[in-house]
Amino acid sequence: MIVKRIAVIGIGRIGLCLALNLDRAGFSVLGIDRNREHVQRVSEKTLRTPEPGVEDALRTAHTLRASDQLGDVRSYDPGLVFVAVDTPTTEGGGYDHRRVNEVLADLFSLGLPRPRVDVALVCTTMPGYCDSQAPSALDHGFALSYCPGFVAQGSILRDQQSPDQVLIGEADSLAGESLTRIFHRMCSNNPPVHRMSRLSAEIAKLALNCALTMKIAFANAIGDLAMSVGAQPERILGALGADTRIGPKFLQYGFGFGGPCFPRDNRALNSFAKLRDCDLLQADVTDEMNRRHLAFQVAHYLRTYREDESIPFYSVTYKPGTEILEESQPLALAAHLARAGRRVVIHEAPTVVQELRRQFGGLFEYHERAS
Repeated sequence: MIVKRIAVIGIGRIGLCLALNLDRAGFSVLGIDRNREHVQRVSEKTLRTPEPGVEDALRTAHTLRASDQLGDVRSYDPGLVFVAVDTPTTEGGGYDHRRVNEVLADLFSLGLPRPRVDVALVCTTMPGYCDSQAPSALDHGFALSYCPGFVAQGSILRDQQSPDQVLIGEADSLAGESLTRIFHRMCSNNPPVHRMSRLSAEIAKLALNCALTMKIAFANAIGDLAMSVGAQPERILGALGADTRIGPKFLQYGFGFGGPCFPRDNRALNSFAKLRDCDLLQADVTDEMNRRHLAFQVAHYLRTYREDESIPFYSVTYKPGTEILEESQPLALAAHLARAGRRVVIHEAPTVVQELRRQFGGLFEYHERAS
């Protein structure tokens, strides 16, 4: 069966980009979100967002329509439903599935006219979650799969269009084949598709990000060692990255890893492993290496800048080109220096400065620059 109509529940940054990319690929798309004002801006094509390319893609969208009523999915009669709602981090290092639970419960209660509808979770879940929901899904005529995206804030549209790979935790072979056709149609680079069980895909998603954090932490540890003895970090890491068994990606000397994905996925994988008596030492060590690198940077800046000299930061978001401050390593460094009595001057976009003032008050000096 060829899917023509697709619903996307949760059209925040990732969900909206997915909906727009599906629209671009020629699918008819219905976006659902409980935020009525957001839905109105999407419907009127007046949404303003810092995510590159989204405003232009929205203006030129052909079929995408948005609603704040999940019940509209029934009359829309989609062949596939993507779920892209948030799964916040819990205190124990896992993920809070309450919002996903609500969406699935409401979706399953609709009584869709088709005898079978594929539903695929895009949001990150703890390993085992999808299998726990699959029986209820099946009872209501849904085949539940897991299709996490590997995207970075600031390049979501592009990352979805040209991914390194597509990961599918399939409900069954029919779901896997259908999702494969959809992603091949949506992606412009014909990426390899890895089909596996739902549980395997949930572990693979976390493990991939965990491997990247290890690579970043290793690169910074080697860089710190080189700096300590007067060697050349970039030259050393360039030589390591030239080996095809290692590769240059994520092997640069700089700030530690942060943001909304890497730190929490690293902790979540270890949290899951500990519950199964398979403690992943790498995850804990990687976090500790990240903390030690920050401490090394603080000491280095304190030695490098005179006490009467201002220390400029031209970006304190977790990576340049975004407005996200979550677990930002540049911001953590700036805060340590300011609390050590140094004059720290932050040059940032007005929206970022506003949030910094809210969180830190007058700890820093601020210079607003164009977004």
